[in-house]
Amino acid sequence: MGTTKATLFTERQNRLAFAAKAFAHPARIAIIDYLLESKTCINNDLVEEIGLAQATISQHLRELKELGIIQGTISGVRMCYCIDRKKWDEVKRDLNSLFNSYLLDLDTDCC
Repeated sequence: MGTTKATLFTERQNRLAFAAKAFAHPARIAIIDYLLESKTCINNDLVEEIGLAQATISQHLRELKELGIIQGTISGVRMCYCIDRKKWDEVKRDLNSLFNSYLLDLDTDCC
C-alpha cells in the first residue's frame, strides 16, 4: 500500500494490514510455527525443516524481520532468529480486538 493511501486509514488498521502480510504466505506461517515451537533457530535448520531453498527461506525471514514479527542476531556465520515478543503481543492484541469487536447475537441474523 502506498504511503499516501495509508493516511486514509487509522494507525490500528495500518498495523493490522502490515502484520497480516506476515501471515499471508504458508512458508511464513511454517517459519513462525517452527520458531514458536523451538523458541529459536538457525537459518539452516529452517531449510531442512521446511524443505524450501536457502534463498527462499532467507527471503521470507527478511520479510518477517521487516514486519517486526521476528528478530535475528548474528552468531559467527549464522543467523539466529526468534519471535519478537513485544511485536507478537501487539499483533495478538490488535487481532483479538478486531475479532472480539464482533459480538454474535445468536437470536438475530444481521442479513
